[in-house]
Parts: sequence; structure tokens; C-alpha cells
Amino acid sequence: MSGLYDAIAARPRIAALLGALCIAFSGIFYRYADVTPSTVTVFRCLYGLPVLILVAWIEHRRYGPLPARAIRLAIVAGVFFAGDLLTWHHAVDAVGAGLATVLGNLQVLVVGFVAWLVLGERPPRPVIAATPVVLAGAVLISGVVGTGAYGENPPLGVGLGLLTALCYAGYLLVIRRGTHDIRRPAGPVAVSTASTMVVAIIAGVVLGDLDPVPAWPSHGWLAVLGLTSQSIGYLLISISLPRLPASVVSIILLIQPVATVILARGLLAEVPSAVQLGGVALIIGGIAVATIPVGQLRDRARAALG
Repeated sequence: MSGLYDAIAARPRIAALLGALCIAFSGIFYRYADVTPSTVTVFRCLYGLPVLILVAWIEHRRYGPLPARAIRLAIVAGVFFAGDLLTWHHAVDAVGAGLATVLGNLQVLVVGFVAWLVLGERPPRPVIAATPVVLAGAVLISGVVGTGAYGENPPLGVGLGLLTALCYAGYLLVIRRGTHDIRRPAGPVAVSTASTMVVAIIAGVVLGDLDPVPAWPSHGWLAVLGLTSQSIGYLLISISLPRLPASVVSIILLIQPVATVILARGLLAEVPSAVQLGGVALIIGGIAVATIPVGQLRDRARAALG
């Protein structure tokens, strides 16, 4: 297992791409499982934990135990991640897997503004410039412009998508403050995943939408979701991204929402309206402007040519 870990670290571009594609299937598998949001959140964590715990154990043997502070913050991060998953699964129900995934990726911008409010870290100019473009895209996806919008309740889906992005931003900010050791990504993720599962169980009991034992084949799809998106996908990304240039990271992560929209069209027969697809283009374009360091790419291109 340690050899596989080292192989992933040695090929970060391929690993990150595979991880992004694993996560791109999250909404697809959720739709196939046909269970409630609380149920899918609990079981994707349950099935994802064994792989995460195994890799965390390897990290423990190599580098020693996690600091207590990292464990505490990972538990808190898990609460935010539970909010992220629960709201996102509801967003999928309201506006479809493809559009909900695009909306969830707004966390790229939300993180910058939350860090500004909480930590005093002013977001870069590209993030500020891209924000109105991305918000315009969200308005188009909501269906308030034009006719024939896809989804049972597109405005609700957009609202839940924005809440998803806010919760995921909280998760990222908290878990990043817990540890800066790129050698051991699985430990904090395993702790936060266990925390997410506990929170989802409580939420499911309170809301009354938790199925203790899903039937087959739903259970099989939940297992596939937990193994791919919840554990393998996040591990591949967590191990590889700190070892890649920022420009490559930005491009690879943009593959996920685009892939989900395409997959949802082919596998779930989701057909967003032309206006909603225009919103998707605005959001993805805005995220690209906010995250891809165009200046660095231009300088590298000039250096390569001259």
C-alpha cells in the first residue's frame, strides 16, 4: 500500500485528473442510489472510511500521530462538510446533478471572501473581478430568465448550491488551519469524514429522512459512491495537488464540473435550457479567470518560445 501511495505522489497530474473524474460521478451515483440526502451522506462516509483509515494508518506509522489541534479542527471541519453534502444532495434533487455540481464549485470564490471576512486576507483582484460574472451565471441557472429551465425547483437549487459552496468554504478553511503537512492528507480527512457521518446521522434522525438499511441495488450504488468519490477521489486530489503548480491545479479542478454536466446529460438525461447552459459557461469562465494565473502562463509561453 505504501508503494501505491508513493506512486500517486510521483505522478500528481494523472492522480489529480483521476481524482477529479471520480468526484465528477458523485451526483450520478446519488441519483442511481435513489435515497434521501441524509442516507447518502451517512453511507458514502461509512463506505469511504475504511480506505481513508488504512491510508491514515500508513501515515501514522511513517510520521507519527496527528497533533491534537489537527484532530480537533478536523472534527469541526467535518461539521461543515456535513452541511456541504446535505445541502448539495438537496440541490441535486432540485436542479439536477450537473447544474448542482457547477454551483457547488462556487466555493473557489466563496473561500476568498470568507477568508477576507474572518482572517483579514483580501482576495486577489481576479477573484473580485470574476464575482459579478459568476453571480450572473447563478441567476441564469435559477430559471428566472427565459423559459424551460431544467429541474424541479431551479431557484431553490441555486440557493442550496450557494449554501453548499459556503459550507465547503468553511470546511476548507478549517481543515487547512489544522495541518500544513502535505505528507499526511488522509489523517485529517478520515477524522473529518467520521465527524461528517455522525452529524449526518443526527440530522437524518431530526429531519426524519434517514433510512437505516437501504435496499439493493441502492446499497451497491452507495458503496461505489463511498469508495470512489468519498475516499479514492479525495485522496488522489489531496495527495497530488500540493505537488502541482497552481495553474495546473486550476485547470484540472475545472474538469470536474464540466465532466459532471456531460455525464448527467448522457447517463441521467438531464437537459438544461440554453439559458442555464449559458449560466454554466459564465460560472466556469468566471472560476477560470479567478483561479488560473494567466500572467504566469503567458510568461512561461514567452520563455519557451524565446
